[in-house]
Amino acid sequence: TCDCLRRRLHGGTFYILTTQHFPFVAVKMSTDQKASRYYPADDDAQAKKSRKAIRPFKPRASLQPGAVLILLAGRFRGKRVVLLKVLDQGTLLVTGPFKLNGVPLRRVNARYVIATKTKVDLSGLDKASVDKVSGENYFARDKKADKKGSKEAFFQQGEKPQKKEVAGERAEDQKKVDKALLASIKKEPLLLGYLSTSFSLRKGDRPHEMVF
Repeated sequence: TCDCLRRRLHGGTFYILTTQHFPFVAVKMSTDQKASRYYPADDDAQAKKSRKAIRPFKPRASLQPGAVLILLAGRFRGKRVVLLKVLDQGTLLVTGPFKLNGVPLRRVNARYVIATKTKVDLSGLDKASVDKVSGENYFARDKKADKKGSKEAFFQQGEKPQKKEVAGERAEDQKKVDKALLASIKKEPLLLGYLSTSFSLRKGDRPHEMVF
């Protein structure tokens, strides 16, 4: 077989094996298929194909609007919140409500929550208010001049930082959402106390065996 493959005829014709392995058939190969006589001293670097791609977020089946979630990370870890809407890029719009446990309207990562089987009726919630709060620019920070390195920042070192004031519009939106949620929560006798308390683990608790 090797002898037949090495045999070369005039015009760039080679002998190759067919599927029947016999007889040998002469096939004319193109210039691109021929082996080069000279090889470069250094191998040319080939760009690697990236396998990363932006794929749409697929939420878990348990992440349904109205479900009570347990936050596992962040400032309010351990708090129980109500899921209002599933947003893009793996984020969730949740609230305490604020009047019960102090958790305001905020976005959280879907990876750091535990979804429970408890649900809150969201039929009385205004859809327009939820769509407004779930907008891209609603939680955007105000772009202000960076004072680092300025004379004013130098003389303000050691002073107590000023408390950030909540915008009046966001406070009104929070009140609207809380009012609708509290009306639905008060219909369940134990749900009010359930959302007010935080989740915690004690010695001997086995989270992997718990049913939420």
